[in-house]
Amino acid sequence: MAESPPPVLPHVAVILLAGGQGTRAGFDLPKQLAMLGGKPVLRWSLDAFSAHPAIGGGVLVANGDVMAALGDVPDTWFSADPGEERQQSVANALAALRDWDDGAFVLVHDAARPGVTAEVIDRLLAALGDAEAAIPTLPVPDTLVEQSAHLAGEVVDRGALARVQTPQAFRLGTLRRAHAEAAESAATDDAQLVRRLGLAVAAVPGDPRLHKLTYAEDMMILSGLLGTGTMRTAVGMGYDVHRLVPDKPLWIGGIEIAHSHGLEGHSDADVGLHALTDAILGALGDGDIGDHFPPSDPQWRGAASYRFLGFAAGKVAARGGRIDHVDLTIIAEAPKIGPHRTAMRARIAEILVIPLERVSVKATTTERLGFTGRREGIAAQAAATLQLPEI
Repeated sequence: MAESPPPVLPHVAVILLAGGQGTRAGFDLPKQLAMLGGKPVLRWSLDAFSAHPAIGGGVLVANGDVMAALGDVPDTWFSADPGEERQQSVANALAALRDWDDGAFVLVHDAARPGVTAEVIDRLLAALGDAEAAIPTLPVPDTLVEQSAHLAGEVVDRGALARVQTPQAFRLGTLRRAHAEAAESAATDDAQLVRRLGLAVAAVPGDPRLHKLTYAEDMMILSGLLGTGTMRTAVGMGYDVHRLVPDKPLWIGGIEIAHSHGLEGHSDADVGLHALTDAILGALGDGDIGDHFPPSDPQWRGAASYRFLGFAAGKVAARGGRIDHVDLTIIAEAPKIGPHRTAMRARIAEILVIPLERVSVKATTTERLGFTGRREGIAAQAAATLQLPEI
């Protein structure tokens, strides 16, 4: 007896949301364009959907700058403008799908989750055989507590909870109706709008690889989950000098130190953070602090130097790399740095979002020789060791 032919699925479209700026990640470009394993985060999802045999096309919701930076998009895909909120972006994509029949299936996915797998797609589409909507979920492994004013409260029963991921799958007509009836009510995902119609939403097993890129450190998590290849060690060096002048605050290593003189400069002149910033940029092969924050630009007058160091750390994360270690040496006759080393290490670790043990701060003098010996200025030199993915 001949085998029965496989069931024919309705047409399947994808709405790929890539309109956000991702400011919490701290990158100097939209997080969906950050490089992960040699290609932009957004490209991972686009490639996965384009390769799936059941998917007939999609709508990429992104602004013109993102579209231009991304490059070629498959012929069966077209674009829609992002809205102010996620819900409006989905509505714009639905308008772009006006020629698709209500009986089609649609997957709605956040581009900040690059780890799309064919297995999750298959599970979602299969669930739509009996449901109007389906979402991938993962169990909650951690103990959960209520929290107020940084104090832990009662334990929340995690047995009835799950972590919701994307892509989420819908019958196209159902999703259209859910958005049409949403009026002014807001929701953080489309499944919530469908549940408000009184319809059940099926849950299928998700995948840890669908981890969401929200913060800079998530790039390292995704690199491990997606196996983006080997890493190489990169080392950079930085050096900076600033003149001591009276009646100015003295900032070194991210903290203010009581002293008769402060450092003169366009920003707050934190000689330590400037040297560290240059060391990281040097390891990245990405110029120096003056290239990114030129003294001729008035917006950086008096700026706090932690912003420069945080910017450099964000560029490491955007490359899918990590900061293994930083070593800062401050060269000064006065003030004494020793009493402040612990606070400096803690502040630098906080800015770079790395463990304290990866930060070294040392101090030395020039035995009263040269401009530092004459107490005319303070110098700093730094080294940064990074791990960066091979391209």
